[in-house]
Amino acid sequence: MKIDIKKFGIILVSRPAGKEAWLAFQPTLNEINSNEKIIVDFEGVVVLTPSWADEFLTPLKQKFREVDLINTNNPSVKATLAIL
Repeated sequence: MKIDIKKFGIILVSRPAGKEAWLAFQPTLNEINSNEKIIVDFEGVVVLTPSWADEFLTPLKQKFREVDLINTNNPSVKATLAIL
């Protein structure tokens, strides 16, 4: 499954917003087998903060065995992913 992160916005900030995105995406994730490969696409994201990413990506990586991150060349995305 491919997750287009820009669906949640192009400026992704704050822990509450990340948690809200995670909770809103649960119905979709509950239909997926935990062994399925997840591709997280950051294309179009302008700002990604560590707090938002921690609320969304950390539980995603805990729930699914294989999570690949693509289009991570944006400096904001790259810096955030480096500290998670």
